Amino acid sequence: MAAAAAPRRSPVQRQLLGVGAQVAQVFELHQPQKKVSVAVGEMLTLNCTMSRLAAPGPVKWLKDLGSGNETVYDQTGASLSHVTRAVVGSNTDFTIHIRSFQPNYVGTYYCVKFTQESTGKQEMFRHGSGTEVSVRETALVPGVVAAAVVLCFLLLLLGLFVALCMYRRKCQGRAGSPCPAGTVAVGSFWSVPLQCCAGTPGTPSEVLDRESSHLPSQSSREENDIHYADLQPLPPAPRRSRSSGTAPTEYASLRVAAK
Repeated sequence: MAAAAAPRRSPVQRQLLGVGAQVAQVFELHQPQKKVSVAVGEMLTLNCTMSRLAAPGPVKWLKDLGSGNETVYDQTGASLSHVTRAVVGSNTDFTIHIRSFQPNYVGTYYCVKFTQESTGKQEMFRHGSGTEVSVRETALVPGVVAAAVVLCFLLLLLGLFVALCMYRRKCQGRAGSPCPAGTVAVGSFWSVPLQCCAGTPGTPSEVLDRESSHLPSQSSREENDIHYADLQPLPPAPRRSRSSGTAPTEYASLRVAAK
């Protein structure tokens, strides 16, 4: 049984097939990035270059391969709004920028060269090894850390200042309160209890002025016309014979006249 004869091609078809085989041998596509980590909100850059000699057909960037892939960039113009070319109009550099990176952009991206058939159908010709894109956790920059330390230090100083002010106010409150009653001996009589105030007044009149300031004032004239008397020791009383059964009594009286 004779073998089937090969289909006869025209000289033009044979020339095109020869050019296609030569292009397949010479064409090169480079996608150097293996893994890329990007923080949310930053710009993602995907690199892809290829040789100038290439078969007719567009270049695309696809997120994942297979039936569920997504076209991120298309040389014919069907690209996402946040994707731009790094070198507009270049036939060899197809690096793209993806602005405002989001967590749902995570995946593997492929730079793909397609061929355009005479029927208009596009066939995948070559693709890169793929770039795996992930989210990078943003770390605290040194400036933020320094600002936080300074803020904590200022808050600590503020707390110490408030505590010092409260302590001083408490001490002043104690200084303004009267002291426990003391006693003073007058001549040969029994001890007379006296009230003293905190501090060290220069004269007894200052003590009386301070105490009189707490009393309800009747009039400014009465407050200014008060006279004070200095206590002087009395001469000892002569001893008299006393009858049996009587107890000794000694007393002193003090009179202050005020106008």
